[in-house]
Amino acid sequence: MLAQGHDSQSINIHGGQGGPGGEGLLHGTGGPGGDGHGPIVHITAQHFTAHNLYASSLAGVWPAEASLIVNHCPPPSRIFQGRQNILDKMQHFFTDGKGGQHIYVLYGLGGAGKTQIGLKFIKDQSSCFSDIFFIDTSAIDKINTGLRNIAIAKHIGQSSKEAIQWLTTKVDKWLLFFDNADDPSIELNQFLPQCDHGNIIITSRNHELCQYAGADSLVSDMEETDAIALLLKCACQEFSPKSQQITAEIVKSLGYLALAIVQAGGFIFKSGTLDSYLDIYTTHQKQLLSRRSAQSHDSYAWTVYTTWQMSFDRLRPPAQMFLQLCSFFYYKGISEEFFSNASKYKVNSDSKEGLQKAREFLSNFLAPDGEWDSLCFLDVTNEIRAYSLIDFDSEKKMFSIHPLVHAWTQETVQDPECIQCTVGAVLGMAISGISEQDMQLASVVLHPHVEFVLRENLELQPDFQIGYARVFHRAGKYKEAEKLWMKVLKKRKQSLGENHPGTLNSMGHLAATYSRLGEFKKAQELEIVVLNKRKQFLGDDHVDTLSAIGHLAATYSKLGEFKKAQELQIVVLEKRKQFLGDDHPDTLNAIGHLAATYSKLGEFKKAQELEIVVLKKKKQFLGDDHPSTLNAIGHLAATYSSLGEFKKAQELQIVVLEKRKQFLGDDHPDTLNAIGHLAATYSKLGEFKKAQELKIVVLKKQKQFLGDSHPDTLIAMGNLAATYSSLGEFKKAQELQIVVLEKRKQFLGDDHVDTLIAMDHLASTYTRLGEFKKAQELEIVVLEKRKQFLGDDHVDTLSVICHLARTYSRLGEFKKAQELQIVVLEKWKQSLGDDHVDTLSAMRHLAATYSKLGEFKKAQELEIVVLKKQKQSLVKGDQR
Repeated sequence: MLAQGHDSQSINIHGGQGGPGGEGLLHGTGGPGGDGHGPIVHITAQHFTAHNLYASSLAGVWPAEASLIVNHCPPPSRIFQGRQNILDKMQHFFTDGKGGQHIYVLYGLGGAGKTQIGLKFIKDQSSCFSDIFFIDTSAIDKINTGLRNIAIAKHIGQSSKEAIQWLTTKVDKWLLFFDNADDPSIELNQFLPQCDHGNIIITSRNHELCQYAGADSLVSDMEETDAIALLLKCACQEFSPKSQQITAEIVKSLGYLALAIVQAGGFIFKSGTLDSYLDIYTTHQKQLLSRRSAQSHDSYAWTVYTTWQMSFDRLRPPAQMFLQLCSFFYYKGISEEFFSNASKYKVNSDSKEGLQKAREFLSNFLAPDGEWDSLCFLDVTNEIRAYSLIDFDSEKKMFSIHPLVHAWTQETVQDPECIQCTVGAVLGMAISGISEQDMQLASVVLHPHVEFVLRENLELQPDFQIGYARVFHRAGKYKEAEKLWMKVLKKRKQSLGENHPGTLNSMGHLAATYSRLGEFKKAQELEIVVLNKRKQFLGDDHVDTLSAIGHLAATYSKLGEFKKAQELQIVVLEKRKQFLGDDHPDTLNAIGHLAATYSKLGEFKKAQELEIVVLKKKKQFLGDDHPSTLNAIGHLAATYSSLGEFKKAQELQIVVLEKRKQFLGDDHPDTLNAIGHLAATYSKLGEFKKAQELKIVVLKKQKQFLGDSHPDTLIAMGNLAATYSSLGEFKKAQELQIVVLEKRKQFLGDDHVDTLIAMDHLASTYTRLGEFKKAQELEIVVLEKRKQFLGDDHVDTLSVICHLARTYSRLGEFKKAQELQIVVLEKWKQSLGDDHVDTLSAMRHLAATYSKLGEFKKAQELEIVVLKKQKQSLVKGDQR
């Protein structure tokens, strides 16, 4: 008879009638008679093939019972886990009630679990289909055999064509499951019934089969929770907080790939090494991922590595080489532009092997005229994508490789050092062609690759080192940039001498990096050397001399020496206009730098006028999204904020922040600065909770990437302290402000503008805590220093006078307070106008002091003026 098992299809072939029993010898009894069954051959198969049908015919069973077998697929693995989002999508697709044929493609990397998802869906939804046919699609002969079985089982013939014809005419809810359609040379369409009914599931590594589908799903990494559950099942481990934590680290290291997790679970079950598995995996990754457990949960015969090796072996040599090369880049964010830009590199010397190999590799993608051939590149990458060994993001135009495939591909390389040199050269060649103007955006994509390549301490030629340093600097990786610039500068001094333009350029770049690291004195020392050399060898008006003056001016500004900065910036601006014209980018940058210094000097109106000009020009020539344009928007927003126009500032800052996140990512220094500026504006608008949330994020990131003592970290700390103060959490504010003040004194000295700001903020918090004497002592120090370095009329000088006046008032010294408040009010009117928020605030404070002195008439007059101005401001706001 023909029997069907629960988990597989079984065929029992029985013998004929049993013979008579054997004759007994001596005292023995005769053997028993035959049981009528004779020898039994038990054939178990998870796929139904022509061999099964032939065995059935021998047993006297023909197609009527054979159909019982052919209608069944293997069950899914007993340890199947997760993938509910794909299963739900498939259920909706196949049961949507719409007419027509339904084809669903599950595609992705070998070992991702495509077949198991298909089998799980069929098990759960089997009642929805009249017939279910499973076909091994790994080779043409297997496809034909599978279809032929359908024809035989359904009594309609013995050929695959007859099966397809029957399915084409059989208007019913049959389901064909084409499994492992991985061979791109097989044209699968010839085996698909051409009709408007029926259902088909296809699993494949080849994404191109999606062209046949009404719906598809990329089967990639498992969700972390599902991956953890799968590993614990396979390893037969109990769930606990400890096991969950260990398992989470393991599945992450395995790239959340289903087959790799199953293999790891099998090893852990056999060896009992959950706690130590990661240590073993780190040193024996290749062995573990090549090893298959003797006790399998399903019929999948291959390990992770053998699965990919079979795909790799089918690639042509150029495709194999490309994949191997990509495995020495970072695993994601690989762009065709890397290779096309590298192909344009003008080679001065062929002496380095890496450069020769790089040119040899790139020549595979060049047309006869030497130009880049994108079609050729597409052919190679599509060949690799057909096996899902590489993925492509069509929106970002970027390739990526699964981390495990990335690691495995490196194992296929016979000469890793040679490939590393080749990749280092390709990357260096690509970077050399990127202009400074485009480097900001390019660095976001490039810096992970540069970091990855430099892990091996490659010996790079100087121009590649310079390119890598430029990438790091623009990506905000200043420590990494510093190391490279120091190497470059040392080599240039040795090979070119102290006075060579190349040496001076490197010195200037190192100075700029020091400045970004907050080491302004180091930057100043180098910039003075560069400027003197430029003047000596190039003259005062040369473009490089003017750049050197501009850089030194910027450093003076960061050191709080705004007058020195202003003097130099005016010289630069005049020269730029004279030699380059008003609209040249360098002229616009010079205007922007001078505007920033005006702001530092409290001349906000002057700054605003210049910034509006700069922004208009940059939008015109560079576009709205260019980093330089965004810088200009940010500067104008800061000036609006200083002028009390907080809503205008907020609108611009939101634009800048969104663009920074879009182009640079959440963690880039410029993004963090943009968050900080918006948070400061929220504070000024009284939205302290919003400000606090943003400032906590910024401080955490600045500490992580820049360290506790970096100027930007201290600014973030001071800003958060100010918000704590506004929220009434004065003790928290005090703790942060004391740290900031100590660091500022340590690294900048007692007289630096930022040290004085920190002192002023701490004094303000002492006042909030009722420690008025402490506040007074600090405010007197700050006021003396501000007058000395900024003058009596500077906005920061006037601010601290206000603070000291309020402290005198709280100490009951109302006459002293009055004298200072009258000075402040007159200065604010003069510089900001009668309607500015700071002018009105000064007026209110003076009115309060008049009241405390018993001069109620004077107080009333001022309060009426303030009330009238505020009403006018509200009316204007409503009209806007």
